[in-house]
Amino acid sequence: MMKKYWTIALLFFGILSPTDAQDFHFSQFYAAPLHLNPAFAGSTELSRAGANYRKQWPGLGYDFNSYSAYFDHYIIDYSSGVGISVNSFEETHMKLKFTDISLQYAYNLKLSERQGSFGNNIDLKFGGQLSYVMRNAALDQLVFGDQINLFDRTIAPVSLDALSLQEPVNYYDVSFGTLLVTDDFWVGGSTHHVTRPEFTFFEDNGDSRLPVRWSVHGGYLFELNSSNMRYDKKDNFLTLSANYKEQGPFQQLDLHAQWQHSQIFAGAGYRGLSSFSDLPYQATFIGLIGVALETGITIGYSYDTILSRFGRSTQGAHEISMRYSWYMGDPKKRNRRRTILECAFY
Repeated sequence: MMKKYWTIALLFFGILSPTDAQDFHFSQFYAAPLHLNPAFAGSTELSRAGANYRKQWPGLGYDFNSYSAYFDHYIIDYSSGVGISVNSFEETHMKLKFTDISLQYAYNLKLSERQGSFGNNIDLKFGGQLSYVMRNAALDQLVFGDQINLFDRTIAPVSLDALSLQEPVNYYDVSFGTLLVTDDFWVGGSTHHVTRPEFTFFEDNGDSRLPVRWSVHGGYLFELNSSNMRYDKKDNFLTLSANYKEQGPFQQLDLHAQWQHSQIFAGAGYRGLSSFSDLPYQATFIGLIGVALETGITIGYSYDTILSRFGRSTQGAHEISMRYSWYMGDPKKRNRRRTILECAFY
């Protein structure tokens, strides 16, 4: 019974309430680059396709599933990256679902370029995103107080407050981002929902515009090779990354450390989520393992556990990320460097 109470509370406070709504997230935020910041489009200067899946809180008895798939490509002649992504979130109890299809464009301004064994590559990227979002729900699945008979423990089939099947809500959305990248360091910021579109299923509900989501993120790569040669292949390194975001009353900080040796990597992360005073501070521990093959395929698995009494009943969250990077074209025809952002993506 307590699980049902928690489920209803989380749905209303975290999803349905227009002033308190928060976007879904991935614990492997660095492995969902276009979801994090549109300036990441073409950031590896390769072609890249990837997918992410997150199954959250299976212990509550209802599924909370998040999906993301993307493709991006760097156009060297125009110093530009382009991308397309599809993101979706669904909750099975009320059949709450939203899906967005987004197009990204990023311009790469080279501030500095390595000359032989000297100097450093420094790029500044500016990105924009246009999205079309579709939301729908079946709120007639809810049980209201006047349906519950505490004496004979029955539930009436109808309620005076019952909600019929809601009409879908569709809208356009705009986002922007910037990104500064060097050989071992990256830092960026993004602003999502700049136009603050209306997204509620109800009429005359006050200010029902989607809150702006602000995000600041970055990472640093430490080489652990014993050799002092700067340009040896990076096959043993430690990456530290962080992402802070704010949306309405919600504030979230993700910290992540990852060690990779050859093709195997492992890591750990911490998430702190706070909001208005009615809900307590929530801390989460994240564990990660995966492989990064020389063929360009990378697969990662992570598990979240909430560090609270409530967290044990949720059974955490499972997340899988997959990515494939390749060079589209004949590299002999281009005097171009292979610049995978190892500090950002495994």
